[in-house]
Formats: sequence, structure tokens, C-alpha cells
Amino acid sequence: MFPMIPIAAALALLFCASAVAAPVSSAGTTPRSLLAQAKGLPADFEEHFFDVPLAVRVELDQQPLGEAMVVLSRDDRITLLEFTDTSENRFGPVEREKWASYLKPGVALGNCTGSCPDQVLAVHYNLENSLVSILTENAERDVQAKRYFEQPEGGSRGLMVRNQLNLNGGQDQDLGGRYGLEASASLGNWSQTFNMQLARLGGPDDKLYHAVHELYTQRELQGSFLRLGYFTPNSEGLTRQPRTFGTSPDTAVGVMYGSSDSLAINSPMPSVYPIYVTANRQGSVEIYRDGLLLNTQSVPAGLQTLDTRPLPGGIYEVEVRLVEDGQITSTTQELVYKPSNWRNLDDRWRYNLFAGEESKLLSNWDQQSSGSATAGASVNYLMHPRVILGLSARQIREKLQYGSSIDWTLANHLSLYANVYQTQDHGTGLDLQSLYNYGSGSLVISHNRSWLDTTDLYETLPDGTRIRQRNVFVGETSNSSLALNHRLSSKSSINARVSHSEGNVEGVGLDLGWNQRTTLFGSDGNWRLSLFDRPGSYSSGSARNRGVDLSINLAMGAPGQQITGSIGSRTARDGSRDNNASLGWRKDLKDHVLQNVSVTALTDTYGVGMSSLANFRTDQINGDGFLQRSSYNGNFTGGLNLDSTLAIGAEKMMLTSQHEMRGAGLIVDVESDIDDIALRADDYSGGSAALKPGRNFIPITAYQNSSVSFDFEGIQQRRQHRIRQGQRAGNRL
Repeated sequence: MFPMIPIAAALALLFCASAVAAPVSSAGTTPRSLLAQAKGLPADFEEHFFDVPLAVRVELDQQPLGEAMVVLSRDDRITLLEFTDTSENRFGPVEREKWASYLKPGVALGNCTGSCPDQVLAVHYNLENSLVSILTENAERDVQAKRYFEQPEGGSRGLMVRNQLNLNGGQDQDLGGRYGLEASASLGNWSQTFNMQLARLGGPDDKLYHAVHELYTQRELQGSFLRLGYFTPNSEGLTRQPRTFGTSPDTAVGVMYGSSDSLAINSPMPSVYPIYVTANRQGSVEIYRDGLLLNTQSVPAGLQTLDTRPLPGGIYEVEVRLVEDGQITSTTQELVYKPSNWRNLDDRWRYNLFAGEESKLLSNWDQQSSGSATAGASVNYLMHPRVILGLSARQIREKLQYGSSIDWTLANHLSLYANVYQTQDHGTGLDLQSLYNYGSGSLVISHNRSWLDTTDLYETLPDGTRIRQRNVFVGETSNSSLALNHRLSSKSSINARVSHSEGNVEGVGLDLGWNQRTTLFGSDGNWRLSLFDRPGSYSSGSARNRGVDLSINLAMGAPGQQITGSIGSRTARDGSRDNNASLGWRKDLKDHVLQNVSVTALTDTYGVGMSSLANFRTDQINGDGFLQRSSYNGNFTGGLNLDSTLAIGAEKMMLTSQHEMRGAGLIVDVESDIDDIALRADDYSGGSAALKPGRNFIPITAYQNSSVSFDFEGIQQRRQHRIRQGQRAGNRL
């Protein structure tokens, strides 16, 4: 069947060549008979025109219906064999099947006479562009573009289980960590979600905490969703979530209904507004959301911007803990701002409603509420393509919380996001984020007021004993900042940030930096000079942390290899001066389990320290880990993050290291006599995956009609597989 496709293209080209010298038909625009159209073809081609499968495009009232294989006969009849590609069709599967049933028995070309089903006026075939046109009485009526993907009849079946393990601890420290299991299943037109967490906080609290956070079923409707079961009330369906003070919603048994455009999808995009930490010494950062560890990162000393790309999409608050020498030296509340785009004026409202009873399922967390009624409502209104308003009201633990927001793009280069919110027994707060992009840089202004509780945080004494923090803080905390990034030239830039904090941290902080790209010893390099004056913390003996840092990064040696070094001065743990220096090496690896490795040695007033980091990936698991040696007490600390997903569908299963899931996937078996064959799969909705002999997993976007093309690496496409939205399937190549 497929070899006929090039022949159809050749026929069309030959027809175009012969049409140049042909006289204009007296019939005007009416297509000629098949015999008349084939008259200009060479005799050898005529036998490949009639009574053989041909590839054509099919249009219904000048709107694409799909690509198909048909057979033409000399008596001007056309017979449909099958539709082969319907990705560009403007009609649903029911409409397409109706016309397939009409064409498969064979119909006469030309104007319809006598009894004409489905208001058919005519059916024509044009050899010049291999087009079959069906005209009906609706030809002059506007066809509204589809707003929603059609779900396959009978839905789909499949299961994906993501396993995450996060560990952190060290010498003279108790092990802490988290195990998370997230399962997503599809049964018919309903999807099911299960989320379970096991956690150990470390320190004197050696209790193993466990809880089920989600166990519900959900139905996707056109423009909305319905959720039933056990879940954590959140902002599903909203584009902008107004923030609130105080306690976040606990799990509840109930019902939720809302818009479905913004259902949770992991996005690799960073937060629009960056999250900063100012580490006095080499350390690590732990990012928590509602008490659950989302991510850990190793950070060097100085002002650092956290990598927010691994964090889930949406707008929500996180708690950022800075750990230095095994001790939590700073805790701040930050906003992750990763919204989706929404500019449809025909659909101005986004909403989320929930009601139920606060409940615990297999949970031994004492702070978790149970037995009280809970309810809430949140709405977004698209007042203008540049202005989105938000309102929310909810009852959590018998306390009322109100929030309002505005997201305003004042100009092409200026945006503003602001909240005003109030909660019983907590007061009123204001949150502001503004971003201005100009020709050679950007300016970010931010202010936030949050509720912080450090009751469950611990500190480590010099002998290794872990105790609750002596300065427990419970109350309002605020932070205001102004950050500037300015490009001086194509190779030079400066940045500055001034901040003022109240509450858990008091005082004004100032950071200045200068970056310069250069060439040194024939290698590309980057210089950075930093000056800082920050409020005191536990790691600086409560004295202000003032200092300077000069660092260099060189791409030396083999490709993917970097050398780094720095010298500087800062405030020591006892408030005196701490002169320091470091030397580091990083290597990116290809075709290896290790993706990249790095090692850094440092020296300061107290001695010699070390830091190492590695990212790794196998077919079944991916992760990263870091190990640090403190120059202060010589103790080792480290962290490990592991991630793996089990996919089941079409009577197949596999364990994969793919973690950027998009709601669905294909299990593909590749059989080849060539051991090192290089194949590639591309999802036309944006994803791609490398294939090799054996079982492979290809993430695809759920609820979307699309195509996956299977190619040899660097060679033109060999095969396409059609995807119906929601499909989870297995294939063999």
C-alpha cells in the first residue's frame, strides 16, 4: 500500500507539467472526469492510476477531513480503503466515521442526483493536488474551530507509578529523608491518582511519619473537571492562585469541580521570579512545600539563584532552608511563579470549588487536622489580555482565609503580580512581584509577608547533639528586595540586589557582582567579582557578614570539562575575618551512566573542606547525589535523590528513568540485528526520545491527538504512529 504514495506524487507532477500547454477547460472550475484527467499521462502511468490504492487528501466543505487511501475506477467512481492520518481534521471521530461509511462502498464522482444522503451536493477528485472534495449544503456555513480534543470512545487503560527517594544526613547526624509514591492510572474516561509519602525528619525525632495525600478519581469534561475522593484542596484549574496567610489546606474527603486548562503538568521552565539564597559558607538548600521535601541542591558560598526548573508548575509558596555545616542557618518563605499562558477572551473565567470534611488516611502526623468541615472557592477573571484578577475564600481548620490578586502586564516589558490577603488570627498581608525588562537588562522588585513557624527545626551542637532551635520563631516575616541585572557589553555584565528583612531575619542586605567573559590560556573563561554586606546569621556569629569574592571558570582540557577557582574573605562563625579559597573541577560525560561529576576543594580559617556532586542516569533510574566535608568540624554530610517510573499498558510494562512525564506514554519494543542502531522518536506535540534495541518508553502529551514519528538518527522519517489522546499503548518496530 505505502509504495503507491510516491506514484501518486509522480502522477500529480506529470499532470502539472502537461497542464502548462493545455487549453482552458470550457467547464470553468468544474473538475473533469477521471479519464479526461488521465489523458495527459504517459501510457505506462495510466495502469498505476486506476484500480490501485492511491494516497489522497479529503476535504469536507473545504475543511480538512484527513488523509486517506482510495481506489479510482474508469467509470468515475471512488472507493475509500481507510483514513491514514487525521491529525489536521476539523471534525470529530463520529463525523469522520460517518463519511468513511459513505465512501467505503464506493460513490460516483460529480454532482449528486436522485437520493443524496447527508445533504451531499457533489464529490470531486482533482489529480493535480490529489484532493477529494465533498460538498454539502453546509458548504457556505462557518465551521467553528474545535476547542477541545475528542477523547477516544471507551477511554484508555494504563498505569504509571513514579517512585522518588530523597535522603540527607551525615557524620554525627541522624538520617532524614522521604519516600514518595505517585501513581496515575486511566480506566475508561476516568483517571485515578494515588500519592503516598513516608518521611523521617532526623534529629531527636526518629519517628517514621507516613500519610496518604491523594486517593481520588477524576473525569475530564470539556473545559472543566470533576474530582471525587480523598485529596488535598489546591488550585487545580486556576491560572493565578491568590495567596493566603496561615495554615495550608489539609487532606479532605469530598468533591472538587473547576476549570481544567491548568491541570498539573510538570514544566521544565524556571520560575519567572528567581529565588535567592545568601550562603555564608558552602552548604545545601532544602525546598519544602506543605512540609514535603521537593528538592535539595548543593550551593557554594555567596549569593546564589536556585534552580527552579525541577519544581512543579503553578504558583505556590515554598519553604527554603539553608544548611551549612549540617546546621540550618536560614529559613525563608519564597514564591514559585510558574504560571501557564491564558489569553482567550472567549473564555474569561477560571474557577475552582471544593467542599468536604478534613480527614486523615493512614497518617500519623499530629499537626494534621481531622473532623472539621472545609470548603473553598477561587476564581480568575480575564478582564483584559493583559489583566487577570483573582479572588479566593476558604475555611481551613475553622478559620476563614481570604485572598485577592492581580496579574497585570502593564507594557510589553513591564509586568506586575500583587496579592492582598487576610486570615483570622494572622492579620493582613501584601505580596508584590514586578518585573521590568529593558534593552540591556532587567529590574525585579518584590515584597512579601508570610507566616513562618520554625518549631520543628533543629540545630546541631559542636558535639553532634541535635536539639530544637533555641530561637524558635512563630509569626509574620517579611522581605523586600530590588534586583538589577545589566549587560554592559556582549562580554560584561553587572548585577546588584538590595534587600530588607523583618521577622526571622532582621536588617538590610547588599550584594554587588560583576561578570566578565574572556579567553585565558586559549580557553574560554568567565570572571566574577562579588561584594556583599548581609544581615547576621548563626553561621556568622550573629555579626553582619561582609566580604568579597573573586572567582574564575575556565573550559580547559577535553570537551565538557571545566576548571573553577575562587579567593575571598567573609565573616567567620565567631564574628572575625575568614579568608578562604577554593579550586574545583567539573566533567560532563556522554554515553555513560554518570551524566556529570564535579569536585571542589576549599580552605578557610578553620581548615580544609570538600564538596562533590554527581548526576547519573540508567535505563531504569536517574538521580543525583552530593557529599561535603565541613572545614569547621571535619564532618561529612550528603544527600541523594533517586527517581524512577513504572509504566504499564497494552499488556506490557517497563521501568524507566524518564521523569518529565506529560500524562501518558508509549511502550515501544525495538528489534534489530544492529546492536548500536540509533533511532529517534518525535512526538509532534513537542517531546522526543532516543530509542535502542529492547523495550523503550516515550512520554507523550495526554488528551491530545498527535503523531509520533520513528526515524533513523539523522535520516528522513521512516514511520509514523497515530496517537489518540489519552492513549497508552505498546508497539513493536
